[in-house]
Amino acid sequence: MAHGPELRPDTLRFCPLCGGGLAQRIVLPDGPQHPVCAGCGFVFYLQPKVVAGTIPVRGGRILLTRRAIEPSRGLWTFPGGYVDWGEDVRSAARRETLEEVEMAVRLDGLVGIYSYPDSPVVVVVFRATVPDGVEPVPNADEVLEVAYFRPDEIPWDALAFPSTREALKDWVTGLGV
Repeated sequence: MAHGPELRPDTLRFCPLCGGGLAQRIVLPDGPQHPVCAGCGFVFYLQPKVVAGTIPVRGGRILLTRRAIEPSRGLWTFPGGYVDWGEDVRSAARRETLEEVEMAVRLDGLVGIYSYPDSPVVVVVFRATVPDGVEPVPNADEVLEVAYFRPDEIPWDALAFPSTREALKDWVTGLGV
């Protein structure tokens, strides 16, 4: 799959307000460089993307999804996706779970927040309860299959992202397992 230039502060070329050229400048004393418009002075602060996810639990087992899309197609993760502009993170976690596996879950608290150097993504993961009688239905556009796993059955060697691994470890640790 061919990719164009990666969106990073050092690859931005034009001001989104006036179209002028951007140059890397230090904005605040002792601060990092940011793209600044030579024409209007706009400072382009490229912000991270926020992902909200859930670890749905029923009877001590967690629901994982096998990804149908890149990146990490075919690997396991929990339901999650990008938070929309102006959307509450908790609402996004519930929405993404509903979109990916057609389940309305109840959030039970925060598992953790995960970010990594040189990555534009911050991942916020919640514990969630699956209501009795509700079965997951995979959204074929995003999910190849779904399965429930006990803590000792988690497919550690086939997880999609570092944040998946860390959140699941934090979830297991929180159980005292």
